[in-house]
Amino acid sequence: MNFEPYPFEKLTNLLQNIQPNKGYYPSVLTIGEPQFETPDFIQKTLTDNTALLKKYPKTSGETILREAQRDFISKRFGVKLNDTQIIPTFGTREVLFNFPQFLLFDKKNPVIAYTNPFYQIYEGAATATRAKVIHLNLSEKNSFKPEINEEELAKCDLVILNFPNNPTTATLTLDELGEWVKLALKHDFVLLNDECYSEIYTNRPMPSLLEAALHVNNDTFKNILVINSISKRSSAPGLRSGFIAGDATILGEYMKYRTYIGCASPLPLQYAAAAAWSDEEHVAKARAVYQENFRIAQEILGTKIPDATFYLWIHVGDALEFTKRLYKNYNVKVLPGEYLAREDAKDDNPGKGFIRIALVENPQKTKDALVRIKECLNEQR
Repeated sequence: MNFEPYPFEKLTNLLQNIQPNKGYYPSVLTIGEPQFETPDFIQKTLTDNTALLKKYPKTSGETILREAQRDFISKRFGVKLNDTQIIPTFGTREVLFNFPQFLLFDKKNPVIAYTNPFYQIYEGAATATRAKVIHLNLSEKNSFKPEINEEELAKCDLVILNFPNNPTTATLTLDELGEWVKLALKHDFVLLNDECYSEIYTNRPMPSLLEAALHVNNDTFKNILVINSISKRSSAPGLRSGFIAGDATILGEYMKYRTYIGCASPLPLQYAAAAAWSDEEHVAKARAVYQENFRIAQEILGTKIPDATFYLWIHVGDALEFTKRLYKNYNVKVLPGEYLAREDAKDDNPGKGFIRIALVENPQKTKDALVRIKECLNEQR
């Protein structure tokens, strides 16, 4: 298998011969990892259950975790799932990599479509399954929303959306998601929405693809799946707690597959995760910090406050040169957008010219870094 280097590896290579300005403390705004302490009650639940390390965990997840996740979906999205319609997972990266391998194993010439720019695991899964890839380009021309080409979608076995979107911050309405559900049924492809940023919203809650399925009368969630995680919502990426939910027929067979791959979460982590999924107060506090960061960015950079995520997606011209200059002169690291996207059939890379800035620090550190970015932007005007 020939896997593309990760964006952060490419960034390291880009900056390796540059000495940053030591007059500034380092500011790293490249990775979507919240730089806040995991709430105390989650940590306490973890330590209170360390005695459970003597037991093997179930691949299917403990009842306490499954119920917490189903309750979250019910309260947050108004969608009531039964136990056959959800599987707790070890975060979502492993699902995004191994689910396509499960789903496409028997396909002679599998085809995957996914949004471009994208989370690189989508591409890794396509490589592992030898699938043909159709890129759903997200650009300013289409308001960073995937355009519908039914001729291409009719060829697909799996379509992966990611809304709220990393890195463009774009969102889809309930009706727009509903149109994608209809397409999945019409052309009989599996539609999966990566919803890991659904809880990091600024004004109003974001809809789920599960809601959209009910909205268009797909009551059994046929061909419809979502994944979600507490990494962003609970500042707990190291807890590795996620889920995949939706079509029970698909998930029943996928559960059999999962018993072989050894990705069951340790029991203390499951109990801590159940506590995190069951609480909304700490999530609201985190959202308030991200909202403040966006207000600071609007004041300093003049950027629009997005509906969701904690990213800025800014056009800077030559993003590679800007990234190098920003690091050299101001000791700030950002991620060039072209590292998060690929050229399509027309040699168009929709990430080219953009940088992604992760606003994952506290407001004071965020303000300081954004002032430096503003100064760097002013230099090239």
